[in-house]
Amino acid sequence: MDHSTAPAAQARPFRATPGATPLSGRITVPGDKSISHRALMFGALAQGRTRITGLLEGEDVLRTAAAMRALGATVVQDGPGAWHVEGQGRGNLTEPADVLDMGNSGTAARLICGILASHPIFAVLTGDASLRSRPMRRVTDPLAACGARFTGRAGGRLPLAIEGAAETQPLTYRLPVASAQVKSAILLAGLNAAGVTTVEEPEATRDHTENMLRHFGAEVAVEVAGTGRVIRLTGQPRLVAADILVPGDPSSAAFPLVAALIVPGSEITISGVGLNPLRTGLFATLREMGADLRITGERVEGGETVGDITVLHGPLQAVEVPRSRAPSMIDEFPVLAVAAAFATGVSRFRGLSELRVKESDRLAATAALLTANGVVVAIEGDDLIVHGMGGPPPGGGIVLTHMDHRLAMSALVLGLGCRAAVTVDDAAFIETSFPGFADLMRGLGADIAAA
Repeated sequence: MDHSTAPAAQARPFRATPGATPLSGRITVPGDKSISHRALMFGALAQGRTRITGLLEGEDVLRTAAAMRALGATVVQDGPGAWHVEGQGRGNLTEPADVLDMGNSGTAARLICGILASHPIFAVLTGDASLRSRPMRRVTDPLAACGARFTGRAGGRLPLAIEGAAETQPLTYRLPVASAQVKSAILLAGLNAAGVTTVEEPEATRDHTENMLRHFGAEVAVEVAGTGRVIRLTGQPRLVAADILVPGDPSSAAFPLVAALIVPGSEITISGVGLNPLRTGLFATLREMGADLRITGERVEGGETVGDITVLHGPLQAVEVPRSRAPSMIDEFPVLAVAAAFATGVSRFRGLSELRVKESDRLAATAALLTANGVVVAIEGDDLIVHGMGGPPPGGGIVLTHMDHRLAMSALVLGLGCRAAVTVDDAAFIETSFPGFADLMRGLGADIAAA
């Protein structure tokens, strides 16, 4: 079956009930979402056939596949997780005949802005209600300097009309906040510019774009600058098709991993998880909390480090996460907050401003998730403070997910360890990043079912 589009999601309330049995088993999680998006995009920009193994087939990534197809690339599913892309070569994408609907995916929308900015074509991006509410000017403002024109709703929000530059200018840009999406959009635009595009980031963010640029033949230099980095891309490279093996997504692994930590007697192993050092902040933090977390079988596959993670239930202690670590685990803070609710002591997570512009205001929504289930939390500026209970929280709450897949999964994980069941108003959006989440958790012994 060739998934060219993603179906409209219907609201599906779900409930997680604490059970009498521990979680146990060996699993794999879906492919890394960040790498899956980029594999399709770079395959479309390269010359020749790129074969992709382990592609995440969640709705977000399927939107990217459909967009690359609409821009002239041949994108075909050969089997479960197995795809190939016949690229057009750098600079040769064609004007789409219709609006590009990116669904719920901010990553896809922002990175495609970078691609379109440097192609002399016209396109319109839109998305679902959540994506249409999210800010795009952080991407479109710097990209306008390369010669592209953007016309959108107030605040630069979608729907967004894009007229790409006929002659792309190389950019030199310092990110005001650490954002892998903004960095990647600028580097993607720089591919068609004559000269060197330079991006300076105040804190190191995930570097999948830099790794994949090299994998496809581009020249990328990275220099450490304090806590951040300076990335320089030499424009107009010849991008050549290169096969990609997508590792398991560490952001998805976080959910069964934390569930095992909080359900007494649990022990699970997650195989083939991506261990990119700019993505493993959660693992380091959980170890600081006292988690029994073991990594074995480290290896390099497709230019990314992967390994197997085994985790055992045990007591957790409160932790303070410094601002500098936030970019390496920005998607994992909701489920980390769940772990902190079970810990002894008061945890503080610093510098979470980026959570305010995710699929929802994830900072406020995470606090509300815990409050609804009897956990004392506070927000001070951009910091989240969680008063751990040293054991199971009361639970029993109904959580509003705000069309946010990570909030839904975090709430369901919370419910597995609480004293009473936790209900989410809508679990439909889990499919955007973790298709089959409920079935996988049930296979480990979790009681998760439609409410």
